Amino acid sequence: MINETLLICFYGPESTGKTMMAKKMAEHYKTQWVPEVARELITSNSFNREDIITIGRAQTERIFQKARKANKILFCDTDLITTQIYSRHYLGVVPPVLYELEKMVEYDRYFLFDVDVPWVSDGLRDIGEEDKRKQMFEIFKSELDRRRITYLLVQGDWEEREKIIHGEVQNLMRNANH
Repeated sequence: MINETLLICFYGPESTGKTMMAKKMAEHYKTQWVPEVARELITSNSFNREDIITIGRAQTERIFQKARKANKILFCDTDLITTQIYSRHYLGVVPPVLYELEKMVEYDRYFLFDVDVPWVSDGLRDIGEEDKRKQMFEIFKSELDRRRITYLLVQGDWEEREKIIHGEVQNLMRNANH
């Protein structure tokens, strides 16, 4: 929580519906959402250590900015663990500052998005083969498990995913009001 605002993280590999759901949930709950800031800062998967640090700092700052404007709940399209995963994937290294930035934000609930929906190319996405998608899903899952972060698995078609998210958000909001 930041300033009594519940923080929700939509987490998982590319092309699993995180952005779409973040927008949709923010609209439904009449609140803010935080996009994946990297998409505003880079135009290809060719980036360097300084770029990934800039992305990490900008993502963290955006969360704090949006939390000030949020209506009780803030939906985040990504987190710093994701930034670390892609830093390791593309650069082979994770700058230590990304771990420090991760510690600045504590989410109230993680939703881990499965890769059981079709992959859609968008110019930046490049991990579309089914085996590689499953591999990335396991990497994302293992990072949460390693940190002992609890999460709710989001899978199925778009309607099922939405139902899973709504149910848990309702529970979180009910518990936050007690």
